[in-house]
Amino acid sequence: MFAKTALIRNQRLVVLYLTFIIVFGMPMVVILSFFYTKDGMKISKKFKLRKSQAELDFVDIDPDRDVPLYIDSQLIGASNHAFADRCHNTISNFFSLFLELIQEGEQDRARELFSYLAEPNETCLGSSKGKPAGRGVGGKQASDIFESIMASKAIETGILDHLEDFRIFVHGVGPDKASDMTTNIIRKNLIEYTQNQCELHDIPMNKAVATNPWWNAESRRWVRSHETMLVINQQPILLVPKSLVSRGIAYTLDRYHRQFVLNFVKKEHLASNGPHVRYREPKKGQEVGDAYVTKGDMAKFVAPPEKDYVADFTAKHPALFKEFKDFTVKNARPLTTSEISSTANIGDLCAFLTKTLAATPTGRDDATNYHRLIIGILELIFHPSLTCPKKEVPINDARKRIDLTFDNSAKSGPFYELHQIRKVFCPYIMIECKNYGHDVANPELDQLSGRLTLNRGKFGMLLCRDVENYGRLIQRCRDYWKDKGEVIIPILDIDLVEILKVKAGAPDSRPEEILLADKIRSVMLA
Repeated sequence: MFAKTALIRNQRLVVLYLTFIIVFGMPMVVILSFFYTKDGMKISKKFKLRKSQAELDFVDIDPDRDVPLYIDSQLIGASNHAFADRCHNTISNFFSLFLELIQEGEQDRARELFSYLAEPNETCLGSSKGKPAGRGVGGKQASDIFESIMASKAIETGILDHLEDFRIFVHGVGPDKASDMTTNIIRKNLIEYTQNQCELHDIPMNKAVATNPWWNAESRRWVRSHETMLVINQQPILLVPKSLVSRGIAYTLDRYHRQFVLNFVKKEHLASNGPHVRYREPKKGQEVGDAYVTKGDMAKFVAPPEKDYVADFTAKHPALFKEFKDFTVKNARPLTTSEISSTANIGDLCAFLTKTLAATPTGRDDATNYHRLIIGILELIFHPSLTCPKKEVPINDARKRIDLTFDNSAKSGPFYELHQIRKVFCPYIMIECKNYGHDVANPELDQLSGRLTLNRGKFGMLLCRDVENYGRLIQRCRDYWKDKGEVIIPILDIDLVEILKVKAGAPDSRPEEILLADKIRSVMLA
């Protein structure tokens, strides 16, 4: 019986293998790697999304184990897109009240704020082994951390400005605890993000699910509510944007101490000819060799890598800490797909998506398949410049809908230059997808133009399969720029294929930036 079942299963695998070879011309091992990985039952697999991590805006977690990543409040503050701004405002609201209470001597109320920081298991991020169990700051841990904060030199000297500073100055708080605190505070923001992602990918949700506490910035208090949520194995799950997670190694005591504090102390010690100055062997003609100071000596004898010392030092040299914070903000960047997922193979994925796009028929019957495919392709090629996609966004009291929107989170490249340098307001990128078998023309451009406003933005992309007269389409786009100050650019299949082709051979390249810049220039500079 078992042998017969195995034979049937093997025969089906052979048929499936041959089908993919015929249709896509790709080895089965490549195709299956997108859907069946060694990483367990991830969200994408559980809900049959047929998408890899590169095609998803959220971290593709396995609800049965923690991913060693952290929600990074410092990265949230350094980001410049709408969702990150909302999260940052929520965190700042909580932290400002906490500091107010401390400064006013209301320690009991300040302690109460921490009592709501329960162990968050919903994100499946962190350091737990096995099934997520949380390493949060609830219960006794919350009380211990509060006492650690109150005993910290950072509170005494008044140098704490933001939640992420706990990681530098407060004993017992590292990236895991800071991530847990952040999760609790922005829980409502994450609930809304999860709802949008589930709607985007048609993932079923449960209605009227009781939430854990979240911070209400308007009332400045912890509240609970009942929300539509993603529930797996009777456990609410929160999806997290991959643009806001890190491995917690950028904003740390070690980095601040080693790269900034020790360098500063070395210069001072050398200038004052301190007791730990050493001398190199004299060069020819020198009586005394060049003086130098080692970081090892400074850390051992002068500036120990201890939070209390660093807090005292920072109180005396606040400009140096600001320099460190400015440095980390300037160099902050989201993790790449390969850094998040060890199974990522961008080259094979690009080849697969190219063939899938070519095999997707035009017409109304396949419009949904085309839209889903386009969402994944855009996520792959434009991350991290575009984040937090939402589909069928209602506007004008729900009388109209936008096919797809992204938050503009670019810090460089065409999306950044358009917004910051050319002053074309575009905090959101509006996208219309047309799976037509015929040309797009004025009606389609008028439809996209009707979605562009001063509040939402003045830039949009029209995704379509092909056009007979590309020059005429560009001329029509130029008319919208001249008459209404709107920048609309068409993106065709051939454009996506060319980008994917380049990325297949050089995954870290940015061919999409060249294409976008050329199209924007052709519309705006005519």
